[in-house]
Amino acid sequence: MPVEPGALAVDLSTGTPDPALLPSLGSPLLHATDDHQVTSYLDRPVLPALEVELRRRWPFDPGRITLLDGAQDALDRLIDATVNFGDRVIVETPTFPPVLDMLELAGADVIGVPVDAEGPVIDTVAAALDRGPTVAIVQPRAHNPSGVAVTEARAAQLAARFAEHDVLVIEDDHSGMVAGAPLHSLGVHRPDRTVHVHSFSKSHGPDLRLAAVGGPSEVIDAVVRRRQLGPSWTSRLLQRVLLGLLTDPAADAAVRHAEQTYLDRRRALVDALDRAGITIDTNGSGLNLWIPVDDERNAVVALAAGGIGAAPGGPFQVGDGHGDHIRLTISRVIDPDDLAEAVARAARRGGATAGR
Repeated sequence: MPVEPGALAVDLSTGTPDPALLPSLGSPLLHATDDHQVTSYLDRPVLPALEVELRRRWPFDPGRITLLDGAQDALDRLIDATVNFGDRVIVETPTFPPVLDMLELAGADVIGVPVDAEGPVIDTVAAALDRGPTVAIVQPRAHNPSGVAVTEARAAQLAARFAEHDVLVIEDDHSGMVAGAPLHSLGVHRPDRTVHVHSFSKSHGPDLRLAAVGGPSEVIDAVVRRRQLGPSWTSRLLQRVLLGLLTDPAADAAVRHAEQTYLDRRRALVDALDRAGITIDTNGSGLNLWIPVDDERNAVVALAAGGIGAAPGGPFQVGDGHGDHIRLTISRVIDPDDLAEAVARAARRGGATAGR
């Protein structure tokens, strides 16, 4: 969905963080090289000190934690380890398109369940469970693309439903420390059947390529064993950088500032869209807005003609019969009023060329 850099005046199709809000790597990167040896194939895959820090932050007590190369790598490896050809898998609809691609490659039968303001809708989850799924993939907060965060009550309800059918839950906490909403993990209720993925890409930098994965030992062990036939481990040098960032007060302050800034930018754009005649749930979180439009193809083209990049909603959806939408990333939105006016024009069927 992203376009060539520089092709648009402002590309809001990417889902990426604002580089200006990422913490500085200077001091953590410098200290990561102190007395660091990069000569061994046999060291533990996760730095002991980093594992201690991750466990301190984890939403439940995991059987094992490992580090992988970002949330997408984690989801890909978890799907490979837990989904067999023909298995039924529950996902939200809409959801992150690469997840659907991964499941298609795995030969899974995907069951889409809609989300409301509190998370996956319980009645449709119950109906989906009657079809015998083995795995459910859930975004606990900053849902991509809608921004929904699972509430504490809904997390308990979902955990109870999944427990009745022994479904393994994979939680994709892709926005992590800049999600802008509290985390209500299903693992609090079912630690033995929940795998939690916590990405540091949006909070600390996409090029770090780091996500922590924790859950039942048998699932994480399977991922680690299979990975030994490939890259084996995530660079311990990068792990030292992450540890430095997680324990550095300046980096922590930068991440907290980024989280609040994203919330402010999101709310400002939601308010501007409301004034322009487009209503969006004001309780959302994360870096994206899910905007209803009359015709998503026309809307994307109209916005692009005005120099604004947007992602069409179709690839996010499971099945047919969904209303048209576009996804906008709010991370770098500085002038919400002009953008909202352009989006409102494009959202109308056959929208005129978007202004700036």
